Amino acid sequence: MSKGTRFLAAAVPATLVYLLMLFAILPVPLVDQDTADLILPVLPWWLLVSFGSYSLMSLGLGLVRFHDTPDAYESLLTEIAQAKNELRDQGVTVD
Repeated sequence: MSKGTRFLAAAVPATLVYLLMLFAILPVPLVDQDTADLILPVLPWWLLVSFGSYSLMSLGLGLVRFHDTPDAYESLLTEIAQAKNELRDQGVTVD
């Protein structure tokens, strides 16, 4: 099963349950209806902001931990130097 299929297999039922709760067809467990009416409309925005925060944290952590992989760091520096030399050979000023 691909990642897209697994995602859709989880997202479609979750979206259906969310919509049923939003339109008060299905009761929200452990929460009274007034509170659910306040929380449910903003839940997609909260999920979007949470996903964005997680993504930025993941990118930031990857940048912080980049020096922990010396082989990848050295490989990247070698590739940059090689690309600069190839551009110089073609007459492009790099620096």
